[in-house]
Amino acid sequence: MKLKKSFKYQFQVRGYELDSFGHVNNAVYINYLEQARWEIVQKLGLLDLFKENNSFLVVVETSIKYVKEMRIFDNAYVESSMIGRGFFIDFKQDIFDEKGKKVAKAKVKCLFLDEERNPVDIPDIVIPYLNEYY
Repeated sequence: MKLKKSFKYQFQVRGYELDSFGHVNNAVYINYLEQARWEIVQKLGLLDLFKENNSFLVVVETSIKYVKEMRIFDNAYVESSMIGRGFFIDFKQDIFDEKGKKVAKAKVKCLFLDEERNPVDIPDIVIPYLNEYY
């Protein structure tokens, strides 16, 4: 199952996200990606579905390539799309500056777990919501 379109999360670089070189610290990019994924969960109303199904989504792998630096007050956005298969949802996430130039690209693999922390297939109750919005 692949989303038919991407989801866009916009943000502005804050001063406390900078490193000693004056650009965004590489670890902060992971935070941008995480927030973009939470925005998807919120927009689709998935958190309540996860709770009702006693399952939750955890990150098991992240791969990121840094392409261009970002500096204080830069406006940027994350475009996210995902493919669901078996236990996993794979997110493809790209960060762009306000001119549309790619700043970073990432792949994030997430796994569904049940309340006993065992891997489970993507809950059936979640699939229609993904299909409806994407």
